[in-house]
Amino acid sequence: MTFLSADPFGTGAPPAARFLHHLNPLSKVAAVVPAWIALLFTRDVLTPLVLLALGILLLLAGARLRPSLVVALLAGVPLVVLVMAVSFGFWTDPSRVADRTVLFSIGAFDYTAGALAVGVATSLRLTALVVLALIGGLTTTGPDLARALVAHLRIPYRIGYTAVAAYRFVPRFGAELTLIRQAQRVRGVAPGRGPIAAFRRAFAAVVPLLASGIRHADRMALAMESRAFGAHPTRTERTPSRWRARDTVFTLLAWAVTAAVFVLTPR
Repeated sequence: MTFLSADPFGTGAPPAARFLHHLNPLSKVAAVVPAWIALLFTRDVLTPLVLLALGILLLLAGARLRPSLVVALLAGVPLVVLVMAVSFGFWTDPSRVADRTVLFSIGAFDYTAGALAVGVATSLRLTALVVLALIGGLTTTGPDLARALVAHLRIPYRIGYTAVAAYRFVPRFGAELTLIRQAQRVRGVAPGRGPIAAFRRAFAAVVPLLASGIRHADRMALAMESRAFGAHPTRTERTPSRWRARDTVFTLLAWAVTAAVFVLTPR
């Protein structure tokens, strides 16, 4: 399966990747599953706040991030939490909160401190879930995850490699779309500015992009058939996915930290 293992678009981990990039993809998923489940039943503010902070610190220490992602974690996440907290407060029933101190009023609607507290707790839970998911999402490629599922969870390789092939379509479509738009600009297709011209340019790229996708899918199908894809119950791997001792240590340590947070955090 060489055509699936090649990475012409550079989606693999960088050479100087930090420790999260060297862990098995399934270990990064298993490590945060208990926290995900527990956060669904948490109603306080401190527990998701601690898990959110730990998730951000783990990403900063163990993942190789672009400067824009670092700024998003340090500045964007608090802003998102604040906006979501205020927004969820408007959806909270004022009669079901304990603290009915009015913070401000809009017409007949009173925004209470209890509603804000509920909004803060809800926004922190949702944000913590997303940040914990980013631990694996930002440090694992789609093909690596598919290989790990096939190797360790015994997912049929027909499904796993189909997912890898579909993942390869995404960067290829991006490159093809860039070439199509460049060619259209040279030919003067849908010139001008504004939303109407932008819509015409986007619509003009649909047919050539679809044709390119069909050609690529046909070549992919021929390549898979030439390698006897699906003819045997198992297949060998050029880069097999292995579960090492460090994966077990990372998973158990993450579970222990999660349990400590939920046991020691006051409610």
